[in-house]
Amino acid sequence: MAVPPSTYPRRLLPLFLGLFQGALLLFFALFVTYDEPSAQAEDTNLVANQVYSTFPFFQDIQVMLVVGLGLLLTFLPRYGFSALTHNFLLLNFSMQWALVLQGLLQHFHHGQIHLDLHKLLISEFAAVTVLISVGAILGRASPCQLLVMATCEIPIYLASEWVIVTCLGVLDVGGTITIHIFSCYFGLGVSKALFRATQQPLHPKETPTPSSDLMSLVGTLILWVFWPSFVAVLCQPGDAQHRAILNTLLAMSASAITTVVASSLLERDGKLSLGHLQNGSLAGGVAIGVVADMAMPPVAALALGSLSAVVCVLGFRFLTPLLGRKLKLLDQCGIHNLHGLPGILGAAASVLAVLLASKDTSGSQPSQLSPALYQAAGLAVAIGASLLAGLLTGATLRLPCLARPPERLCFDDSLYFKIHDQAESPGPDSSAEEGALALKEQV
Repeated sequence: MAVPPSTYPRRLLPLFLGLFQGALLLFFALFVTYDEPSAQAEDTNLVANQVYSTFPFFQDIQVMLVVGLGLLLTFLPRYGFSALTHNFLLLNFSMQWALVLQGLLQHFHHGQIHLDLHKLLISEFAAVTVLISVGAILGRASPCQLLVMATCEIPIYLASEWVIVTCLGVLDVGGTITIHIFSCYFGLGVSKALFRATQQPLHPKETPTPSSDLMSLVGTLILWVFWPSFVAVLCQPGDAQHRAILNTLLAMSASAITTVVASSLLERDGKLSLGHLQNGSLAGGVAIGVVADMAMPPVAALALGSLSAVVCVLGFRFLTPLLGRKLKLLDQCGIHNLHGLPGILGAAASVLAVLLASKDTSGSQPSQLSPALYQAAGLAVAIGASLLAGLLTGATLRLPCLARPPERLCFDDSLYFKIHDQAESPGPDSSAEEGALALKEQV
């Protein structure tokens, strides 16, 4: 019997996820195991110390990604269920997919992959790139499109991160270049290819309401509180980790205050923009990541946090509308302003920090430009690889079988969720109409 049009898009998602989870179960059964318990007391203590030192940071990051980032995306008033659920779904899907790929490429020894907390943490960092990139097309893509996007982005991120960190030796403990910049321009590339040269008009459902903005602001506060753990978790325990935590707190504190100043000055009536607060307050954490563990004075962290907030607010005020008019570029969540511009600023600061460190060690002029040039090369690789891969992925997402929602059904939870107040009195043909429209490709 043929599948009715109204149910086909809804069956595509569980089919995709069911096949993925089934294949993963088979893969884990055949190839993934834990380390054998050691009888040596020294080894046991070493493992215990690693768990106790890493797991608190790991839990902080979990709260950031599941709760903080999920709530941050609920500024769309009729898309809150979808934003939270899709964020949670993509986190789990991307983390498992990254575990498989990382295990095969880097940790496959004697036919086995030995799983530990550090590998899980690195896989979660890979998943962060997907959660950021999705912000460019939030509300205008189907869950199947988002899953295909994650499937394509994770291997490209792993390859890019290997080139930048392993081959070029770029210093980026907080993921400013490898995570924030990469995910930003990957998402923008996807958006450009998916929507091509058409400028998307303002949708009546995408205007925030006071309650949706409040929930999003709560997400910002949660991210702000736990961000130092995200930056410092991969630092060497001791001075480097301590310095990273302090620098991150200073940068984010400065960015929060500077955001209020910049937003008030840019608005004619002097009132604050909630969009500026939701994003500018976090810009310092993005910019500081690449230099967080470097030996620099506290005033440098404060200055970098302030500058990052300024470029973020200016980006929302001037650059985003300009890119929309000139390049027909859609950036739904403003990821270019929160992750792209502060990330580039942080990368430029890392080049300067490496040059100054080289000068200090030599006593006069910088002994060599290679480390600074490698930092700049890492930035170029991240932007170039992510843009190209994003454009190719966006072209793939245009396939009609991925059930891209039409314009009139964008930003609406009712397309994917059973809402109780609507379920009590549904229209006679509502589900059939939504299902048929969800199958139709509209550009």
